[in-house]
Amino acid sequence: MDSKLFHGIAASPGIGVGKIFLLEKEELIIVKKEIKKEDLKKEVLRFEKALNNTKKEMAENKEEMLKLLGKTHARLADAYLLILEDPILTTDIEKQILKERINAEFAIERALEKVMHAFETMEDDYFRERMNDIVEVSQKIIRHLLGKKRKGLAEMTEESIVVAHNLLPSDTIALKTDLIKGFAIDVGGKTSHTALLAQSLEIPAVVGLKEITSNVEAGQKMIVDGNQGIVIIEPNPIAIKNYRREKEIQNKEIQELIKLRDLPAQTLDGKRIELSSNIETADDIKNVLYYGSEGIGLFRTEYLFLNRSDLPSEEEQYEHYARVAKQMMPYQTLFRTLDIGGDKLTSFIDGYAQESNPFLGLRALRFCLKYPEIFKTQLRAILRASKEGNVRVMFPMVSGLDEFMKGKAILESVKEELIKEKKLMNPKIEVGVMIEVPSAAIIADLLAQKADFLSIGTNDLIQYTLAVDRVNENVASLYDPRHLSILRLIKTIVDAAHMYGKWVGICGEMASDIHFTKLLLGLGLDEFSVVPAFIPRLKKIIRSTDLKEAKKLVDEEMTSATRNLLEEALD
Repeated sequence: MDSKLFHGIAASPGIGVGKIFLLEKEELIIVKKEIKKEDLKKEVLRFEKALNNTKKEMAENKEEMLKLLGKTHARLADAYLLILEDPILTTDIEKQILKERINAEFAIERALEKVMHAFETMEDDYFRERMNDIVEVSQKIIRHLLGKKRKGLAEMTEESIVVAHNLLPSDTIALKTDLIKGFAIDVGGKTSHTALLAQSLEIPAVVGLKEITSNVEAGQKMIVDGNQGIVIIEPNPIAIKNYRREKEIQNKEIQELIKLRDLPAQTLDGKRIELSSNIETADDIKNVLYYGSEGIGLFRTEYLFLNRSDLPSEEEQYEHYARVAKQMMPYQTLFRTLDIGGDKLTSFIDGYAQESNPFLGLRALRFCLKYPEIFKTQLRAILRASKEGNVRVMFPMVSGLDEFMKGKAILESVKEELIKEKKLMNPKIEVGVMIEVPSAAIIADLLAQKADFLSIGTNDLIQYTLAVDRVNENVASLYDPRHLSILRLIKTIVDAAHMYGKWVGICGEMASDIHFTKLLLGLGLDEFSVVPAFIPRLKKIIRSTDLKEAKKLVDEEMTSATRNLLEEALD
């Protein structure tokens, strides 16, 4: 049999080789049935029983996940439990059964069609993932109605690559991590449940493969390349040999790199670089420390706000932030304030109107300034946590000086409140700006005068500067971190920060890509913040780089890019 290669999204790095364990996408055959008028209440009760059984099963699964995988992944089960409270799967289904006199299975399928049609027009990655979640939960209810059970991972008996349409949180309670060599999944992106699970367990994964389940058979051999985002079905012996050799080389390299853990990230000519980590929960700290990180350069606080039916209280936030700050001492912990829009918090906000383009709408600092009570609660929690460690705070998506100063003024007012309440904190906490909007990059000199530091969010900065949606396959090729405009903006930001004696960091995919490391060093970055596992590789490059050579590389790159653009314009 000839080998086949499929391209997807690289969700978790590494190489996995093994036989396919196929979790097939079930063909749930649903037939429309007309329900007699006298049997309608019975049909509604049948639906409610299936709904309650699903809730019970998922609640039990959550407890198992909590024991096996910890709070991070157990919280993902909360998201599925919340979906079961959504009117789409409760009152709307019941109304359809009664109004149209149809069976519950068919009513669910019809509701799903409407949901999928509505989600098709959305560009936000978060919402794309939620569509997949709603579909999976709905099918779980349908299985209860039909009396069917899904094949589970507990049946795995040998080293395997898990191939599935999607993985539910409930699937993970049967994970045999010693046997799983990789994931190959039809749906999902870098924020999907499978991606997050694979990253935390350090299992290679490729998601967004579209129809991989339809193109494989259980027992076939497969290679999962989580570095490049490809899978190979029935690879030939040479490919298997080459990938196994590459995997051995990578494993040895990782072990060698780990030896650098306690050495400083310092260039050959003595420039000290701070290597920090991007994380979302306190559960990630074990990896931060294991890989030799010197702090947390980006703590995504929005994770506490997602997949729940209420806003996190000040006390809940404080406990979480304090735990992180305390564990990271004496290293820094940089908390980024809430970086999501009202489109993800609509259940908490009265009168919130959906936006046609949330990417350019009310999100991040703009949202916090619009709803200061939510912002103040978070700032109180962060300030209180500052007494437990080396804490800094950063405002995301700042587009102008006025926005930053308004955010800073609210922070100062919260400090005054805490002083009056005699609550301990660090009154001199450093406050920074996350620069991810071109307008902020252009006025970086003004922001640098008022902020304690600047941090460049490359993902959005590139996307907004080049007007390219990097997940849109029609224009994704135009997403170019090496574009002259990006290099010039980064240099502008760094020069502005250094002019006023402020340090400047960088986070985002560009920071973790080793192909850009020397270039970024030459541009003058003081700090890199990346996924913990990438730190040893970056440290090795930094320790083998001469800063003068790196600066020369920047000059050559900019001159070459300018020349190429001019030549293209003349052709």
